[in-house]
Amino acid sequence: MFSDGEAYEHFMGRWSRRLAPRFVEFAGVREGELLLDVGSGTGVLALAAAAAIPSVRVTGVEPSPGYVRYARQHAGDRVHFQMGDAGALPFADDAFDRTLSMLVLNFLPNPAGALRQMVRVTRPSGVVAAAVWDYGDGMEMLRTFWDTAVALDPAAEARDERHMPLSTRGALADLWRTHGLRGVDEDGLTIDTTFASFDDYWQPFLSGQGPAGGYVSSLSETAREALRIGLREQTAGAGLAMRARAWAVRGVVA
Repeated sequence: MFSDGEAYEHFMGRWSRRLAPRFVEFAGVREGELLLDVGSGTGVLALAAAAAIPSVRVTGVEPSPGYVRYARQHAGDRVHFQMGDAGALPFADDAFDRTLSMLVLNFLPNPAGALRQMVRVTRPSGVVAAAVWDYGDGMEMLRTFWDTAVALDPAAEARDERHMPLSTRGALADLWRTHGLRGVDEDGLTIDTTFASFDDYWQPFLSGQGPAGGYVSSLSETAREALRIGLREQTAGAGLAMRARAWAVRGVVA
């Protein structure tokens, strides 16, 4: 689903690069902290934290070799990327001041297990934070895509990302409270981006990235062309400026 760093950046990077600084601010990252980025992907969040906080040191852990290679190519002296599984983090207890995860938990087979690991490796009174797109109503690029796809192919409704776990208001906060985190706070982080043209919007879906890209790859040439035409019609009236909202949560380790 996700493995090619260049393809991911072309598809979702324009969004994650805008979201990352907002999420770093929301998570309250401070000077001198040791920070863990779980599911670090192409390194966007880790690099945003290092850029925003001059003395922070960041470790990114990611299971995809392709993403780790891509992230390492862009890493600075205070950022380190390594292979690892969110469900079995390769770090000692209480190793980090703050543990973050951006746009990852909803894709994991056991997000509760990953959260337990995030809490384990974070020191007492440290902070654990995460963010997930609001796939139902708040991520216009994907909402436009899936609404059009389902109108053309009702069977696509089962693949619509609105069914993603943890992507509705309160879902992350409930998970955090269930796992004993204190002072849980949730907020919607909203960003905007503008596509240069319809092709700038459409072409990234052809790279096979994520559920939407996987769906496009599964279509016949005729069905893919019908979807392209449908999306062009849908975006013509609204223009190509789109908004995205992510639900973000933070909590303090007891």
